[in-house]
Amino acid sequence: MAHFSARQLKHFMRFWPPLLGAGIKIEEFTDDGTQVIVSHKPNMLTKNAMGVAFGGTMSAMTDPFYMLASMHRLGKDYKIWDTGGEIKFLKPGRGKITADMRIPEETYALIKEKTAGGDKYLHWFDVDITDEEGDVVAHVRRQVYYRLNQKTHENTAPATEKHAEKSDL
Repeated sequence: MAHFSARQLKHFMRFWPPLLGAGIKIEEFTDDGTQVIVSHKPNMLTKNAMGVAFGGTMSAMTDPFYMLASMHRLGKDYKIWDTGGEIKFLKPGRGKITADMRIPEETYALIKEKTAGGDKYLHWFDVDITDEEGDVVAHVRRQVYYRLNQKTHENTAPATEKHAEKSDL
């Protein structure tokens, strides 16, 4: 993925068909990749049969953003994939709903630590989707896969480790 500014990502994602069609709006995408805020206001095209936010839309509100924020922050030295998700619906999503996704500096440090040797690391992120009153309408968990790219790992590995890796081929 080419490296885009947070502003460019926010603008591009605003017009990405899955989000545009679902009526998901990106409110904030920080330059340092530590916070993404998205919102959704159900309308005639996006309400479910009960007249409230469709559950698939609530899931989509969080789907690509931990991965994208991580890619923006960590750059092309890492392979980063969304690998799973879980959602628990707690209350009907009436009116504007919001997901405030955060990746603290400590989490990025942990990701770098866990992947430094070339190992994969799976990290679970948790976020609540809230309504305008601040009540939680859904709790979402997203799992993201991280691995240092092989060439990056080879270039940063100590000389003895590089030699051992080549002899194992």
